[in-house]
Amino acid sequence: MIDLNRCLVAMRRPVATALLCGAAVLTLQGCAGVLLGGAAVVGSLAATDRRTLGTQADDKAISFKGDQRVYSVIAPSDNVKITSFNRRVLLTGEVRDENSKYAAEREVAAVEGVREVINELAVSGTAGFGSRSNDTLITGKVKASLIDEKGLYINSIKVVTERGVVYLMGRVTQHEADLATQIARGVGGVQKVVRVFEYLSNEEYNALANTPDTQRKAEKDAQLDH
Repeated sequence: MIDLNRCLVAMRRPVATALLCGAAVLTLQGCAGVLLGGAAVVGSLAATDRRTLGTQADDKAISFKGDQRVYSVIAPSDNVKITSFNRRVLLTGEVRDENSKYAAEREVAAVEGVREVINELAVSGTAGFGSRSNDTLITGKVKASLIDEKGLYINSIKVVTERGVVYLMGRVTQHEADLATQIARGVGGVQKVVRVFEYLSNEEYNALANTPDTQRKAEKDAQLDH
């Protein structure tokens, strides 16, 4: 549980505080002032998303449509989480049997726009509230740690946690992937880190780094450093 002292100390890192407070639902009231202070910083991170606006919209639509299709073929007690990033879909959670696992994959793959499905569903009983709450906290801690690393752009990386296993998605370079993996492994409570990244070539990275939004962010970071 995140106490008031941690919120006060983390005021120097507003984005990290926002994520940590968001993960710890019971402490939101105590962190409200800090969250407001970090809102502008969180907003500025939108410029670092390496997906086009159209792709971001597609990812939201894929998650919504996939959820509808999956829960039409699995048991109500099953727990399937659908995460889409750059039209690549990660399935996590628990289902009752192998048939349900592959039925979920089939339904998501049929959604328009889906390029790939990574099926990490476990055939087991549904995780309890305590396990899910712990996963939410771990996700917040990993995101906060990634934000604290100056060489990474958090909006280029998606963090999903299931039963203590952290899945890292996104469009990154090999160096960014290695750095993010190392950081995630050092977070307390993380049992394992699974990389499902989409890797950028040097040419692709340089092209993205030269977009107007990215240039403005780099200039702003330079000003803050001085």
